[in-house]
Amino acid sequence: MRNKISIIGAGFVGSTTAHWLAAKELGDIVLFDIVPDMPMGKALDLLESGPVEGFDSRITGTNDYADTAGSNVVVITSGAPRKPGMSREDLLKTNKDITSSCVSEVVKHSPDAIIIMVNNPLDVMTYVAHEVSGLPKNRVLGQAGVLDSARYRTFIAMEAGISVEDVQAMLLGGHGDEMVPLPRFSTVAGIPVSHFIAQDRLDAIVMRARKGGGEIVNLLKTGSAYYAPAASTAQMVEAVLRDKKRVLPCSAYLEGEYGLNDIYFGVPVVLGAGGVERIIELPLNDEEKALVNKSADAVRNTLETLKSL
Repeated sequence: MRNKISIIGAGFVGSTTAHWLAAKELGDIVLFDIVPDMPMGKALDLLESGPVEGFDSRITGTNDYADTAGSNVVVITSGAPRKPGMSREDLLKTNKDITSSCVSEVVKHSPDAIIIMVNNPLDVMTYVAHEVSGLPKNRVLGQAGVLDSARYRTFIAMEAGISVEDVQAMLLGGHGDEMVPLPRFSTVAGIPVSHFIAQDRLDAIVMRARKGGGEIVNLLKTGSAYYAPAASTAQMVEAVLRDKKRVLPCSAYLEGEYGLNDIYFGVPVVLGAGGVERIIELPLNDEEKALVNKSADAVRNTLETLKSL
């Protein structure tokens, strides 16, 4: 039997995620949205590209959560998008309500699914999803670090004039301006990135990676990023459905790791069929620990605001 993947929210991120997943033939895909007929149109259009691209995934669109029943993985992208000048935290109340509603319906129809959150503020919305779902912590996680590290790796490759395929990079922290790129754990074909890039340029790259989402929002004027977020989400879905045991930075629930408790936070994990199968603790120096704690404080502040709403 084929895997079943449901995507809640058929906007740019959701529909582009479906595109990447279909190309990888990871399973049959259900696109859900509350907008009448829209997900059906996008699903049919994507389905009709199958003969050209050579994939056999069945893709359906729906306005009924019942059609998502029995999903192995559910990706939740639903939420209000960022606009220029808007922080992720500005979206808090609206997206809390949307997330709670979506997750309740998802769990009702797919109680055994692994849920991957993509909406913002990411770490806090993943916390909401975990609480609302009642699922084990390993089965609710957020897509953030894969995207952030992809941006970071892109800028490193551009600066060094080398292939992105040879760049490996790691980062920690909340998804946003306080994320913590780790140049000490970043390499080009196993060679420390400092061999290729001077410290001042590396510092600039770190800053650009932190502001990566906002840079795209400002350029687009009326929307936010979707190609890279969707590709990053598809990589996580693939790691789960193919039990690849990928080491990827994801927003995971911490219970003492990195000295943090009761928080969803970006950390390297082993991602496989069980979802978050293991959290990897890196040996951080004092400077890196301070940045991680600062990032955690930012996530906690947003979480406290959320709890007061």
